[in-house]
Amino acid sequence: MGLLDIFKNKQTKQTGDDAIAPILPQEIYEASALELRDILAPSALQITPREINLGEKIARTFFVISYPRNLSENWFSPIVNLDHVFDVAIYVHMIETERVLRQFQKKVAEVESQINIREEKGLVRDPALDAAYRNLEDLRDRLQQAQEKLFNVGLYITIYGDSKDELDKVESKIKAILESLLVYLKPALFQQEAGFQSVLPLADDRLGINSKLNSAPLSSLFPFISFDLTSDKGILYGVNRHNSSLILFDRYSLENYNSVIFAKAGAGKSYTTKLEILRSLMFDTDVIVVDPEREYEYMAEAVGGRYFNISLSSEHHINPFELPTPREDESPSDVLRSHIVNLVGLFRIMLGGLSPEEDSIIDQAITETYALKDIVLGQAFTDKTPPLLSDFELVLAGMEGGESLVQRLVKYTKGTWAGFINQPTNVDINRKFIVFSVRDMEDELKPVAMYLITHYIWSAVRKELRKRLLVIDEAWWMMKEEDTASFLFGIAKRSRKYFLGLATVTQDVGDFLKSPYGLPIITNSSIQLLLKQSPAVIDQVQETFHLTDEEKFLILEADVGEGIFFAGLKHVAIKIIASYTEDQIITSDPAQLLAIKKAKEARNLSATQNEEKTLSQGRTEAGQSRAEAK
Repeated sequence: MGLLDIFKNKQTKQTGDDAIAPILPQEIYEASALELRDILAPSALQITPREINLGEKIARTFFVISYPRNLSENWFSPIVNLDHVFDVAIYVHMIETERVLRQFQKKVAEVESQINIREEKGLVRDPALDAAYRNLEDLRDRLQQAQEKLFNVGLYITIYGDSKDELDKVESKIKAILESLLVYLKPALFQQEAGFQSVLPLADDRLGINSKLNSAPLSSLFPFISFDLTSDKGILYGVNRHNSSLILFDRYSLENYNSVIFAKAGAGKSYTTKLEILRSLMFDTDVIVVDPEREYEYMAEAVGGRYFNISLSSEHHINPFELPTPREDESPSDVLRSHIVNLVGLFRIMLGGLSPEEDSIIDQAITETYALKDIVLGQAFTDKTPPLLSDFELVLAGMEGGESLVQRLVKYTKGTWAGFINQPTNVDINRKFIVFSVRDMEDELKPVAMYLITHYIWSAVRKELRKRLLVIDEAWWMMKEEDTASFLFGIAKRSRKYFLGLATVTQDVGDFLKSPYGLPIITNSSIQLLLKQSPAVIDQVQETFHLTDEEKFLILEADVGEGIFFAGLKHVAIKIIASYTEDQIITSDPAQLLAIKKAKEARNLSATQNEEKTLSQGRTEAGQSRAEAK
């Protein structure tokens, strides 16, 4: 009620001067108060025969008038998962079986009579009549045996747009999809208001345009049967952007446990990876991270993990000659041979490539270096002390053709890089969460460091069978060198046997796919996550992952933390969502990290001030006690 209504409806008292009684302030207040419906309602409403104008939006409602003889599973899923704004209402009204059977008896008799008349006239049998008779008889039998029920089903769709042209395009797309399945729509002409109200979540079927369906075809209409990755176990990866269902998935339920994440800088790939790590830790999964940018240090501290900073001046060292402990089903000789092969690959990276002759010399020198420490093929070596890089240098210096190799090796044994690699191993990874950071390592040495770290991790993984996740962030660093890329591919191929999931994360899709091992790593990863992509690489990504044009534009226009999640043969549009507590632990936003740091410093300062205040009070009280004693 407005002020004008108050004036009209106000019961006034006439005085001798015919004066109008004043309006009370309470009535003015009540007249201007807003209700919830005032806020929810559009600013204007116009109903036309074909649509409804709802303020700035236009709505158009359709109903299904005809279904084919057979409906396959998931036939409605292309509509449910269209990337458009629309509402769907499905009304299911059960029909009493007794009433239906009486009608069926009459219908069967009519069809049978038509068949008999055609036979008497000598006409050719009508296949449509024969099929109808068989279907009616079959359905009647199943209804009598309570195997089926019959329902009146109303299916209504309301689409929304900013203009009539936009509505026409969406209408054409929906009709094309449904008519290809022999399902036909009609607009609710001159019934748009009733149609719109029928689609609202009020359970009020005002259109009342129904078709009869039995249980089997009705079940195929279930709207959330497709594009769904919700399971009864696993971790929450995010929310399905199309139908808002939860994407719960267990990577260890697939044929392999590997994953790849591709995204441009700032699209949320590290945030997504940290969120998966945090939730995996809750399900008793050991996680090891190779971190090139020191993004996981705070997280390691928060969850009680271990953080190793690998650099030229670091106190943490990994001896490349450290041998893995053979498992019960492994031969020490096989383990030694495999380790020697991997060491040759490491030296190929360290020395900037090797000729075939140099490759042979390096292989022989490694074998002789181990022999100096009584580590030889055919004998156990678990109680032996492994050699160092300087021991290898001495052996190499005494070999014919090793002079140039020694000159290239000196910088790792006596030069600036000696502290990095020529030391006994002092790294212990016996924790649930381990992070190796190589941010402070020189760019020239990063491929060497990442190869060395992943080789050490792989040796530890093979030692004991446990559910683990190995995360290689900025994996393009390893793809730059053929040997590191080959080793990473070897882990991807063999990790399943050791209950290990390999997660490769990268922003430089081009460099990753340039490597001959890039595509094989992708194809050996059951989980693939594409977040926002750069226009420069989108065509390459589309070709690699066989994306449609709609999916291509989806990841081009995605916000931070949005993309496409592939798991096995299914893929859905995903939005990554974290709780407040998770966000505080995993955030990579510099502004947010600075705010957390300042809050932490303020808490420490406050604690220090309180401690000093307590000590000061203690000293004062002690001084007063001494004075009283005197």
